[in-house]
This record gives sequence, structure tokens and C-alpha cells, in this order.
Amino acid sequence: MLIVFSKKRLRDDLSDDRRRVRRFGAEMARKLRVRLEAIDAADDLSTFWPANSKPERCHELKGNLSGQFSMDLVHPYRLLFVPVYEEGESPPSLVGLEFWRSIKTIEIVGIEDTHG
Repeated sequence: MLIVFSKKRLRDDLSDDRRRVRRFGAEMARKLRVRLEAIDAADDLSTFWPANSKPERCHELKGNLSGQFSMDLVHPYRLLFVPVYEEGESPPSLVGLEFWRSIKTIEIVGIEDTHG
């Protein structure tokens, strides 16, 4: 799956091991590397569909974060991302697993505690 980043600093911090450790600490940096490698190795988001989601616990968010997806890091932090579609393409009207299969590019938008 293709990964893009919403901000240059976020891309730089997540793409370099030393910067990742400096910004997030050793444990979080390790978890981020594992998650990014898993995403990179996947063909599409269905690899993380809720039935297959352990240990990532990937899920769609609701409420004011609707449209975003979340993946567990070090509690309480989550890796947040949104699907990316081709220019002029709208989100498919698919649901469930078929919707997740249609997502082949994601944009990482942040690392947050979505519960606080």
C-alpha cells in the first residue's frame, strides 16, 4: 500500500529512525516502525479489516473524526490516516470489506490520543 503524509515534518519524523526516537521515544518509535512496515507490505487496507486486525486494531473513527482510520500504537496513542483517491475520484459506495479492499493509498495525518 502506498503511504503519503499530510505534513513534511510528519513525513521526516516518521521516515528516519533517529528522528522517530527523538520525537516519540524508543517504545513508540519501534511501534511506529512496525506499523509503517506492515502498511507498506499490504496490498490494500483489507489486510487490517477488523476481523484480521490484531495487533493493529485498525478501525474507522466516528463523530468529529469520521472519515479517518485509527491504528493502535502505545496506549493511548493512535496512528491516524485517511484514504486517498485519484484526483477527481470520489470515495466508492462500497461497504465493509469491499470498501477496505478499495483503499490502496493512505495519507497519515497524525499521531493522537483520540479519547482525550
